[in-house]
Amino acid sequence: MKSILVTGASGFLGRNLIGRLQADGYTVAGSIRRPSSVLSATVRTHLVDVENPQDSWVPALAGVDTVVHCAARVHVMLDKSANPLAEFRKANVEATLRLARESAAAGVRRFIFVSSIKVNGEQTLPGAPYTADDIPQPTDPYGISKLEAEAGLLALAETVDMDVVIIRPVLVYGPGVKANFLSLMTWLSRGVPLPLGAIHNKRSLVALDNLCDLIVTCVDHPAASNQVFLVSDGEDLSTTALLRRMAEALNAQARLLPVPVWVLRLGALLIGKPELSQRLCGSLQVDITKTRTLLGWTPPVSVNTALAATAKHYLNPSKL
Repeated sequence: MKSILVTGASGFLGRNLIGRLQADGYTVAGSIRRPSSVLSATVRTHLVDVENPQDSWVPALAGVDTVVHCAARVHVMLDKSANPLAEFRKANVEATLRLARESAAAGVRRFIFVSSIKVNGEQTLPGAPYTADDIPQPTDPYGISKLEAEAGLLALAETVDMDVVIIRPVLVYGPGVKANFLSLMTWLSRGVPLPLGAIHNKRSLVALDNLCDLIVTCVDHPAASNQVFLVSDGEDLSTTALLRRMAEALNAQARLLPVPVWVLRLGALLIGKPELSQRLCGSLQVDITKTRTLLGWTPPVSVNTALAATAKHYLNPSKL
């Protein structure tokens, strides 16, 4: 059975992916940036700062067949950096390519890079989803850095005996999810009225279990070599529909007020947060036909099942 190194092992994706890989019988190592991060005693753990060029990956890569690179500087709302693009490039481009070069030198056969749908862009027209082969159109430093990392990895794969797999997830949710998804669950569970009852957009999401399943599929699948894949649950929802299903999973009443979208957009603009209205009111769909056909992959977990698991963890986190 193959040995796999997961970077960002203590994160939302990394920790859950490690559990899935171990359940499937793989030998797993994980890299973390801070010694305060705790992983299972059954995981060979390495302390490596991905942004520090003085930290060597050699010990972590010993005997490893596949690297799954989850660690990244993630999208930051209201970034205060003097030069955000430079910071994203340091973490997401330079560090990624350094790890990839060291991986190839260590004999790693496959490098799986968890990228982002932001490489494709920020929004789609309803019924016109992004595809894996579209011309990328990133609009922010995070998306630009991920695209540059992808390009560097694919170029490297042409010169070394290591292939590359690129996966661009949409918004990932599941047990332990944070940020806006957590905020929405909190408001719904408390019965807070939300002005989100008349939104007819379409957005793709991906459950954590579905993303992990695709990554595991890409570990061994020969057709994944040097390919780019989009991933979602295969069912697109409006914000209003998502909130109603989320409330049902929480056993709560969705108090959604039918405020017109133009009012929401105007309000977000007036408070200086136009990106918030885009996230809530705009569409972002992906077409996973390539992922399905080339890999023979189907999302194993339905939206309702994934929302139920997410809600269960939110309501009873100590029981999981």
